[in-house]
Amino acid sequence: MVMLVSVRQAARASMHLANAIALCFAMYLFISMILLAVAGTVTVIGIGILPETVLLLRRITSSKRRMTTKWTGRPIPEAYLPLDPPLRAAFRNAVRDPCTYADLRWLLAYYLYGALAVLAIPLWPVGLVVDGIGCGMLRRPAVVLPLISRLADLDARLSRTLLAPPPRARLTERVEQLTTTRAGAIAAHGAELRRIERDLHDGAQARLVALSMRIGLAKRACATDPQGALALLDQAQDQAQQALAELRHVVRTIHPPILTDRGLLGAVRALAADSTVATTVDTDGVHEGSRAPAAVEAAAYFVVAEALTNAAKHGHGDRAEVTLARTAAGLHVTVRDNGCGGAEFGEPTADRSGLLGMQRRVAALDGTFTLTSPAGGPTTIEAELPCVW
Repeated sequence: MVMLVSVRQAARASMHLANAIALCFAMYLFISMILLAVAGTVTVIGIGILPETVLLLRRITSSKRRMTTKWTGRPIPEAYLPLDPPLRAAFRNAVRDPCTYADLRWLLAYYLYGALAVLAIPLWPVGLVVDGIGCGMLRRPAVVLPLISRLADLDARLSRTLLAPPPRARLTERVEQLTTTRAGAIAAHGAELRRIERDLHDGAQARLVALSMRIGLAKRACATDPQGALALLDQAQDQAQQALAELRHVVRTIHPPILTDRGLLGAVRALAADSTVATTVDTDGVHEGSRAPAAVEAAAYFVVAEALTNAAKHGHGDRAEVTLARTAAGLHVTVRDNGCGGAEFGEPTADRSGLLGMQRRVAALDGTFTLTSPAGGPTTIEAELPCVW
């Protein structure tokens, strides 16, 4: 069994090194394009070639990142600036991107240590032949086969060190991410204000106008038709109660009082009880006494509320599951229904699901939002909200 595991590990390492050798040979052909692009940057042709050359370099390094990730099981992040048109912007980003110079450093270093992978070519067959002839089943592989793996590990460590985004690139990516989420938060806030304005205009305001009219008519009819005035006042009272109900509904959509009174778990259970879809609520580390920050609880509540509304209104399902899990990073919310699926992002409107609004609300808290909804279902919505409990 030990021999079999060692052979498999060596075979996997040999495949990794073979791919590294092939990539190394490809880069020897690629160096001429690099030199041509760098030497021609002072010309119009060079300016046009450089972004495409950098893009090709990115593809090569991305391939190496995938190879290293496959070997180590740990992904290497990328933080490139976009090379989209116009040409002036693409050229500027290609020259200013710190990751471009990191890729070039890896490219030059790979010429020096890439040849080490060639050493694995004779080691593999020699190790097997010598072992098969008479050196024993375990002694020779214990020396030779791990050496192949060590060469693959060395290649992976060097690649990870050289291809990791520089701190400046990570800072730039973080600034762009925060800029995007800030814009999304502003857009979500604007959409929320428009929704509140629409609800007030179409609901409470309309009923208050009708209430004012009823009271005015009752005042006029008070002297001549007391019974009619009483009837109008009864109608006015009904209008006032309906207006209060509308106002309470609007207030609940801004920040549900139940969140303050019962916490997230109690509020979500109330949503599940009121939903027209049979909903179960599961928890993992979240209980009545555990409280996340108010903004996180509000975002999680609205994700669950919107998801259950979508399940009933658009998904046409009859069952849903809500899971609240406390994680090391914060709060993880999952809502899954057995509806027809096919949900997709769109601007929140009166007749659409508002998934984009949910995503923006989560992104505003530096969280992640995931939608999985194949045609035919099921639909799964997941939100990861970072926080400190």
